[in-house]
Amino acid sequence: MTELYATIIFLFVLFSLLGLSVWVGLALMGVAWVGMELFTSRPAGDAMITTIWTGASSWTLTALPLFIWMGEILFRTRLSQDLFRGLAPWLRKLPGGLLHTNIAGCTLFAAVSGSSAATLTTVGKMSIPELRRRGYPEYMIIGTLAGAATLGLMIPPSLTLIVYGVTINESITKLFMAGILPGLVLSCLFMTYIIAWYYFRKDERPAPEAPMGLSEMIRESRFLIPVLLLVSVVIGSMYMGWATATEAAAVGVTGALVLALVQGSLNWSTFSASLMGATRTSAMIALILMGAAFLSLAMGFTGLPRALATWIDSLGLSPIVLIMMLTLFYLVLGMFMDGLSSVVLTMAIVEPMIRQAGIDVIWFGIFLVVVIETAQVTPPIGFNLFVLQGMTKHEISYIAKTAIPMVLLMLLMVVILVVWPELATWLPENMRSTPGG
Repeated sequence: MTELYATIIFLFVLFSLLGLSVWVGLALMGVAWVGMELFTSRPAGDAMITTIWTGASSWTLTALPLFIWMGEILFRTRLSQDLFRGLAPWLRKLPGGLLHTNIAGCTLFAAVSGSSAATLTTVGKMSIPELRRRGYPEYMIIGTLAGAATLGLMIPPSLTLIVYGVTINESITKLFMAGILPGLVLSCLFMTYIIAWYYFRKDERPAPEAPMGLSEMIRESRFLIPVLLLVSVVIGSMYMGWATATEAAAVGVTGALVLALVQGSLNWSTFSASLMGATRTSAMIALILMGAAFLSLAMGFTGLPRALATWIDSLGLSPIVLIMMLTLFYLVLGMFMDGLSSVVLTMAIVEPMIRQAGIDVIWFGIFLVVVIETAQVTPPIGFNLFVLQGMTKHEISYIAKTAIPMVLLMLLMVVILVVWPELATWLPENMRSTPGG
């Protein structure tokens, strides 16, 4: 009965604070404070200070601001123009033509960013005007971009996977490796949708692109070389066991600065803007993680996570049914909360449940990212929808409608992960050992 009272109080205080527009991190701390005062004899202030310091001083967490800074640096370079110029010659002949640049561009930039918003903005600011000028249908331009930008959450370096790994104390490097194959499969699903549109909506095809010789195609491809080198160094160093995620992030920042310098887009204004942008984002995420760590401690004292896990176990649910329930739960939660907040808010309760059910935590991290990706493009709080609204000036309802096929493909990806879990577990199980993960 104590657990029931605790649940009611926690939820009431949490939604009251969020309803008053209190920052998510502070709202989590407020809920934890109330829980500590009501259900324990330990001084709440002392517990909060100790827990926040322990959570914020994690060595693994240092990868987070570095990867964010790397994305911020590249966001302020000519990367989007170079991506389009380098990809267009090779994708123009595919069924669906240059629409594939949305998918390929987002896949490549996701591998050096980690943020879906940064991926969406960087690729979209170049591809949207170019595709419009060439006569592609507006709903295809926006829909494919909305879906493909979510790849920034899965393909390493993924900020969501870093937060998930820190929250459950799992290797960030293994989580990064687990995201590669599912991310590529999801990219292929998106490209398959474009090919299907090309064959089933023949009247909407734009005019064919002007022919381009092989030598010119190769010449234009030089714009992709810096990005591909940076991706190879960052991901390859982790996979080969030469660097931890944090060390790879430091290499990535250095590479991004060199790339910006070579492009001629690195100056004091760019440098300071990228540094301040990374600082603001990192501080926001750190505050949420601090609040989540304190809330986990408070919930641990009440015994709520353990009691809930025991109750779920008593229901005799199969892992498949549990995954279905969690999919629905995170989709609904994601309609009202951003992905990072969803992860840190729920892990204290969900982690014991999945471990009790025998679900691999690495696999679950990738599943969680796919579901959170889906929530990024579902109203009313689909973050990518708002970013696209600012870029295109369309109504949210129109943008959400264009993204429906991509949402269905992401749900299909959940099914694929359940049927073939090796997609997420094969690379981590076969990678070389990395010191300090």
